[in-house]
Amino acid sequence: MTVHVLIFASLAQHLGISNLDIDMPDGATVRDALDHLSARFDGLSEARTKLATAVNMRYVGEGHLLLEGDELAIIPPVSGG
Repeated sequence: MTVHVLIFASLAQHLGISNLDIDMPDGATVRDALDHLSARFDGLSEARTKLATAVNMRYVGEGHLLLEGDELAIIPPVSGG
């Protein structure tokens, strides 16, 4: 199944990419997608414990089941002033 991934803020800058499509097997979870992306992008595994994730604009945990065509957002912590 195809999942569209959005990567935000400083993480997108660090990885040099803000969106991509990934192919995942049926029954894959957010955790599986993060494992897949961590293997592809070194900087992701370093930030992983601090990331928020959302599927189809709803915050979810790593155990959330992904479906064909879902949009997975990976959101690093942000600070402002």
